[in-house]
Amino acid sequence: MRGCASVLKAKKKNGSLVLFFSLILVLATFLSACTTIKNDPEQSETKSKQTIRIGYQKNGPLIILKNLGTLEKRLQSLDYSVEWFEFTAGPALLEALNAGSIDFGRTGDSPPIFAQASGSTLKYTAVGKSKFNGSGILVKNDSTIKTLADLKGKTIGFAKGSSSHYLLVKALEKTGLSYDDIKPAYLSPGDARVAFEQGDIDAWVVWDPFTADTEMTADARLLVNGEGLTSDRDFFLASSEFTKHGDIIKVVLEEIQNSSDWANKHPEELATMLSEILGIDKSSMDLAVERRVYGLDEIDATIIKEQQEIADTFFELKIIPKKVNVEDSVYTFDEKDEGS
Repeated sequence: MRGCASVLKAKKKNGSLVLFFSLILVLATFLSACTTIKNDPEQSETKSKQTIRIGYQKNGPLIILKNLGTLEKRLQSLDYSVEWFEFTAGPALLEALNAGSIDFGRTGDSPPIFAQASGSTLKYTAVGKSKFNGSGILVKNDSTIKTLADLKGKTIGFAKGSSSHYLLVKALEKTGLSYDDIKPAYLSPGDARVAFEQGDIDAWVVWDPFTADTEMTADARLLVNGEGLTSDRDFFLASSEFTKHGDIIKVVLEEIQNSSDWANKHPEELATMLSEILGIDKSSMDLAVERRVYGLDEIDATIIKEQQEIADTFFELKIIPKKVNVEDSVYTFDEKDEGS
């Protein structure tokens, strides 16, 4: 009898263990299923959602696109999001582009040449309309500088490697002066404005809206603008890595053109928008907007020639360390991109 009781007791004990482990197995399966259901949408979104990182400057056309918010709406259907990164100057933006920190951006005409000379693999994707009317050499209204020839021996402020750098070189060349005939002061627009107002520099080479704001609020006049000296264009560039997404670049350029069309048709709204963003007097922005046309042009042989002339000039003056070939860095859209 005692043997039978022992057997029954062992069976009962084993049965309890089986039931216990069965319950654990069921519970683990249930929790696993719940976890899978919870994480799947996030994993799917991570795989399908991509991001384009865009570098911009507050005084450039991309700020208009950013403020209108139309690019985000356009790319949403393509499972792309947009991240915006602000830069104070073109050279820093292009350094980030070459380092892979951003995918796309806009600068003036000179920074890409300096970037190419330093070995950057950036790609030109589009070019903006000429904006020479708003770029030039500023002097005080009571300055003794009346002509370009009067710049000889004077201290002139400008941003090194910028479009104003090239404008100054061509202005000096036009009047028979050389770069050695002036005293360059390499200053950012903010620092140059202070130096100009305090009389630490005799002249300042810069672009709108800084030009317009100085004319309107700092007792200054334009000695010359960029007419006949430079076309002064914006360039829109992508990292070589991101050119694998040519269809997305094309969409971005289309939206830049759309925002440019809006800007040209709504000058009053644009001036108000930029005045608030930049903290610049509305009357100054009215002047800057009035003398500019926004929009894109195709990078054709004429544009490449213009840009190559800038590159050759800087090389001849030993401002860049080596000769560059602009055309080598022009991105060509293929049929797949064009059909997107």
